[in-house]
Amino acid sequence: MGGTEHFTTMANKSQFSPLLLPLLLLSLAKSSLAAGGIAIYWGQNGNEGTLAQTCATGRYAYVNIAFLNKFGNGQTPEINLAGHCNPASSGCTTVSAGIKSCQSQGIKVMLSLGGGAGSYTLASQADAKNVADYLFNNFLSGHSSSRPLGDAVLDGIDFDIELGSTLYWEDLARYLSAYSQQGRKVYLTAAPQCPFPDRNLGTALNTGLFDYVWVQFYNNPPCQYSSGNINNLINSWNQWTTSLSAGKIFMGLPASPQAAGSGYIPPNVLTSQILPQIKKSPKYGGVMLWSKFYDDQTGYSSSILGTV
Repeated sequence: MGGTEHFTTMANKSQFSPLLLPLLLLSLAKSSLAAGGIAIYWGQNGNEGTLAQTCATGRYAYVNIAFLNKFGNGQTPEINLAGHCNPASSGCTTVSAGIKSCQSQGIKVMLSLGGGAGSYTLASQADAKNVADYLFNNFLSGHSSSRPLGDAVLDGIDFDIELGSTLYWEDLARYLSAYSQQGRKVYLTAAPQCPFPDRNLGTALNTGLFDYVWVQFYNNPPCQYSSGNINNLINSWNQWTTSLSAGKIFMGLPASPQAAGSGYIPPNVLTSQILPQIKKSPKYGGVMLWSKFYDDQTGYSSSILGTV
């Protein structure tokens, strides 16, 4: 019997006790509270399939296109999508069709700024405003003759700031957020490291403007999982979810042991020991995985999909 049929029968007035209604509504509220999605990073390996193929798997609710890794301080911004396309010859405009395909399925697609390699910094408030204007006109709903990913309008901007100066990221967040007032929401997301507060993004995150925060619980031994010990991880998660004003917080993990230096969690450990703990938080949003290429190798997202 299908779930919908069963619910319809239960809700039939002649068979349904009004006393059960509050319990049923409470049960539905709890289940919706605990439900999460999977966020994935795409763009740093040409062997991970196209963006359209990524979204067609049905496994991801959010995709971060990685990375715009050169910007700020007067530099001409550059996007690096590894082996996927050559932005220098406008070759990445073909990604536009993939963005639209993802969005047609209800998947939010962000442009990720930064990453672990590149040349990016903000030199002043004015510089932050210039970068915000560039992002709005070239990737969001503004207008430019040189849009690197074509005419698709991305849902927002992801901050994966791991290098350079720690200054003015809060200004960039505020300038980008202000564009939401023009009728189309600009989602702000971030990928801080798990030591709290994050060295680079702590001030920006304190603005309370971020919709989704996927904390990197890897490459940081004091606040990540180690074999047989979930305590450091859970303690850090609790600190993030009780201290940060943000829409939803995600547990960021490597999708394979090769995807990070440390912090890999076997899927069965995640689903049996960790998810039941972290889903207690009303801030819980789901799991972020680095990255699509590594997820393809292990099938990690498939193995946790039903429990996230």
